[in-house]
Amino acid sequence: MDPLSDIVSLLRPSAAISKPISAKGRWGVRYDAYDAPGFTIILTGEAWLAIDECEPLRLSRGDFLLLPVTPAFTLSSEVGVSCDPVSPRSEAVRHGERDGEPDFVALGGSFTFEAVNDALLMALLPKLIFIPASDGRATRFSRLIELLSEECAADSPGTELVVHRMLEVLLVEALRWQDLDSQMQAGLLRGLQEPALARALKAIHADVRASWTVADLANAAGMSRSAFSARFGEALGCAPIQYLARWRMAIAKDALARGAKSLERIADEIGYESASAFSTAFRRHVGCPPGKFARRLT
Repeated sequence: MDPLSDIVSLLRPSAAISKPISAKGRWGVRYDAYDAPGFTIILTGEAWLAIDECEPLRLSRGDFLLLPVTPAFTLSSEVGVSCDPVSPRSEAVRHGERDGEPDFVALGGSFTFEAVNDALLMALLPKLIFIPASDGRATRFSRLIELLSEECAADSPGTELVVHRMLEVLLVEALRWQDLDSQMQAGLLRGLQEPALARALKAIHADVRASWTVADLANAAGMSRSAFSARFGEALGCAPIQYLARWRMAIAKDALARGAKSLERIADEIGYESASAFSTAFRRHVGCPPGKFARRLT
């Protein structure tokens, strides 16, 4: 698979919650950070989203927003409105005036990632993914979320699997359409937007067992070793071999969480000569031996 598909598959998004959010008049709410990715699509009206240390973002009808890791944020009818603290809820919510037709309606939701790797892998993704209706692509998200909402409300055979797959599609759609600009934070998406770096990343993910060197990866990228190292570090936020090690450890942690493979087999599958070499590398990167890590999950 390609790097993006690899990461989404390892994250295994699941357990979706989808609910309507409506408001009327002058209003504002503040959510504390919570440990779940959140998404929303605006159906009617507009609102302002503000995340600490970021400029407020105007959300309008048809806009799609995904927060891979949900920080503390405010949502309000206008900038500067006093915001009341609220907590995430699984049922429909109404803000502002209680009577009359709402002038703002959105469909919001959240889901979970496989906990064993969420922190490591989410560090590769942007903090906020915003796709405005004006670029014509948000209608795809509208259809996806509508289908997701229907499936969440159903109690049919296979619902869990369908929701799982639809969340994967939603996440891939959101990530694949990100545009490269100077403000995009360092991470996997930024690297994949640059053809030369994308070739190196695809080489790593296509054969994680290989004994990659910086020179090998620079050759795959079609760049000099020094230029490749500098560009990779700027775009990904880490050195090429460090990225390779992180990805190997992500695969190993997932395998240990599932508990179906021996250390020897895990070591072989991710490119270590022996279980001992793998255990040493795992302890260095994770902070404990593989066996202890696995026992913590039981």
